Amino acid sequence: MQRPVTLFTGQWADLPLAELLPKAEAMGYDGLELACWGDHFDVARANAEPTYARQQRDRLAEYGLELHAISNHLVGQAVCDPIDERHKAILPARLWKTKRDGTPDAEAVRQRAAVELGETAKAAARAGISIVNGFTGSAVWHMLYPFPPTSQKLIDAGYSDFAKRFGGILKVFKAAQVRFALEVHPTEIAYDIETAHRAVEAIDGHPNFGFNFDPSHLLWQGIDPVAFVRAFPDRIFHVHMKDVSVRQSGTQSVLGGHLSFGDHRRGWDFRSVGRGDVDFDAIIRELNRVGYAGPLSVEWEDPDMDREQGATESCQAVHALQFAPAQGAFDAAFAKKASGTGAKGERKPGKPAKPGTQVK
Repeated sequence: MQRPVTLFTGQWADLPLAELLPKAEAMGYDGLELACWGDHFDVARANAEPTYARQQRDRLAEYGLELHAISNHLVGQAVCDPIDERHKAILPARLWKTKRDGTPDAEAVRQRAAVELGETAKAAARAGISIVNGFTGSAVWHMLYPFPPTSQKLIDAGYSDFAKRFGGILKVFKAAQVRFALEVHPTEIAYDIETAHRAVEAIDGHPNFGFNFDPSHLLWQGIDPVAFVRAFPDRIFHVHMKDVSVRQSGTQSVLGGHLSFGDHRRGWDFRSVGRGDVDFDAIIRELNRVGYAGPLSVEWEDPDMDREQGATESCQAVHALQFAPAQGAFDAAFAKKASGTGAKGERKPGKPAKPGTQVK
């Protein structure tokens, strides 16, 4: 099964799309997963200008690239989060609002972000694609450690908040015939297998809600990525290919120690595909078993490598990792029956025994 290998453009949004396209072609990619920031894919323009979305797709086609998904992680993060000044840096200016005292108007920002995420589904449909990847944010991530004492009632309220806000968003997605793929990730409403189950239950198993599977965010937390695929075989809507190196020395927490990515003191860091600890062979085998046929999208985030070299070798690595599922048992040839005979030496019907032969 040769799935398309794509490049997520979120880490390349500093480059105009016109500059990135020839690079992606030269690196060997089959397509792109366009970020909804920079000039790569503008949600507002896609819904206001009848030809914009298709034009963006046509621009890719000029370089032999296909568009398989768009991603709006930054806006999605603000849907359920407690809002602070950090969100201002990642959101379109039109979504930001402050109170008279200059502090963020958190609820207004969350509501605007929810509307924008719904608009992203409409924009995807205009582009002729059916997947939007993104984040949800979370009202309860900051309660990760239960002190001061955190009751399950408080956690339940956080999932109810998620369900209320995403209930309306998912109605828009369903109407547009587009699916939302949450990248399971720390700071989101789902960050491991248990919380992913809880998120699905909160929205009553809505068919347009699933996951953008990224093994790198699971492994450093101690979660088996293959177990995640097995847990949600019908909800793996999209796949990110990103590696991670875990190197706990006994001096730092898996939570990162407030150290920046690339700091040698960190207990884990992202890597180009094949240079970390993710067992991608096991992941490809499990994706084959569950019948996932969508793109394998490289999200390149290796802090120690030149990004063009890293993205090029990651593309090559992902192509090399793929293989078609077996069409039968490898030892089936040994089970072939001797010519003209069946089990226990019996004659096959319609072929009479030779004269003088005793049939047992």
